[in-house]
Amino acid sequence: MTTKPDAKKPYLKQPLHLFYSALLLIFWVYTAITTPNFDNWIAENILTVSLIIILGAFYNIFRFSNTSYTCIFLFLLLHIYGSQYQYANNPFGDWLQQQFSLQRNHYDRLVHFGYGLLLAYPIHEVLARGFRVRRFYSYLLPVEIILSTGALYELLEWIVADWVYGGGEKARAFLGMQGDPWDAQKDLALAVAGAAITMSVAFVFSKKKKDS
Repeated sequence: MTTKPDAKKPYLKQPLHLFYSALLLIFWVYTAITTPNFDNWIAENILTVSLIIILGAFYNIFRFSNTSYTCIFLFLLLHIYGSQYQYANNPFGDWLQQQFSLQRNHYDRLVHFGYGLLLAYPIHEVLARGFRVRRFYSYLLPVEIILSTGALYELLEWIVADWVYGGGEKARAFLGMQGDPWDAQKDLALAVAGAAITMSVAFVFSKKKKDS
């Protein structure tokens, strides 16, 4: 299921990693230039930059598989595109809303689902290869970590909204609530569902590989 890159091979000799990095940088700059709300873009990208710094700092200490790097790359694309607009005004979300007659723009829900779906496997690799966690727990704990970090993100998002926008309508727009008082809970549920799907599929593939 995974393709492990050569841990001894330097970054500049990893074509796939260079491709992902270049594409992310180009897209990141593009969203910064074209965003209609630069303050929102800055706030949304604080965690994006933090994750990239962490990946770079640990690149020669812990090397993910190419499967995990692909998952991380796809999630960052989703999140960076989300930062270009406030989530309630995301064009792709608007398109989905019109096509399927939805009551709200669901792009934020898509990103939260992607958070669990795409980042659970990299977390599994850290637990399994980095911390040598027992096999069963290496598949169970990523779901719990997605839940706990998702809840932490919701709290941080609320703090940033209150600090940057001082509460009120602008803060609610930043949070992407769109009038739904249960928005945070639904976002968390989707993240956990995405993580559970990924870990279930990974566990089945791992079991089949072990039995073969």
